[in-house]
Amino acid sequence: MSSNAIISKTFDFSLLSGMQRGQGNSAAAGGNFLAVLQERLADFKSQAMDSLLNGGSTTGAMNALLTNAPLMANGRNPALFDPESAYAMMTTINRKEIVYKAEFAEMTAMGDYVAAMQQEAGKLGTIDHGSSADEIRSRLQAFTEAYNGWIDRFDEVLANGGLLAGTHAATVSQWELEKSIENIFNGAGSGVRGMGALGLAIDPVTNMASLDTARLERVLASNPNGAVNAIREFSGNFARSAELLNSENNFIPNRMNNLSRVIDYIDTNKASLQMEFGLGDSARPSGEVARALAAYQAMRGISV
Repeated sequence: MSSNAIISKTFDFSLLSGMQRGQGNSAAAGGNFLAVLQERLADFKSQAMDSLLNGGSTTGAMNALLTNAPLMANGRNPALFDPESAYAMMTTINRKEIVYKAEFAEMTAMGDYVAAMQQEAGKLGTIDHGSSADEIRSRLQAFTEAYNGWIDRFDEVLANGGLLAGTHAATVSQWELEKSIENIFNGAGSGVRGMGALGLAIDPVTNMASLDTARLERVLASNPNGAVNAIREFSGNFARSAELLNSENNFIPNRMNNLSRVIDYIDTNKASLQMEFGLGDSARPSGEVARALAAYQAMRGISV
């Protein structure tokens, strides 16, 4: 078997990206892609050597040769059966390392924003039957602005082609908070069909929230108790949804833990991997990946 065949059959980097949106099992919060990376590397090395040796029994000696053979000036390992394919694999690892670090920074920022949204929703819970219409309107407008700040920050990176596109933990977070706003059962027991009845709505195209203050004031005038009950129920439910997204062993922390493990693994083993498989092309991040990578480096106190 050629190294090209080995790569196509066993080194599937799509498996390292975590579960995609809509795939529902226990790995959906991030996927154990460190284990996949280690398995693919082991498979590549084992099958490449088997192909070279035609089933011989000198794997240990060949392993030493692959590790200790000097690289060519072009960064390839001449001891490999197919150094070009191995070099291409290392190029992919170099690129993935940068993407994982950028994603870690974005998921860290997302966790911070979700926590801020949880606090903002909690403030709505202080509204009671003694609150004035002006106070209620002001707090709902503040919540709307905070939600739109979240959308403005992450909508682009969650869109197709964005850094977090298809990242289950991120897309679930966006979906969960949006659906919490659109839930028609908040206040249902008091004659109000959710926050939409109070004028708080999500635009299906822009994903931005808006508050129809005229509609809010009509409900406050006709059913003030129902309006307050709906806001208080919404406050608790939204805050709980946000808290769960950030809770231990749940979506955002799980994704970040998996990213941290694979980043640490690559950082620790990169030099030895390059000695075995070749240097690979250096990653050249740009756009949002470069921006997020800079945030990661600042987070880690790495000077560039």
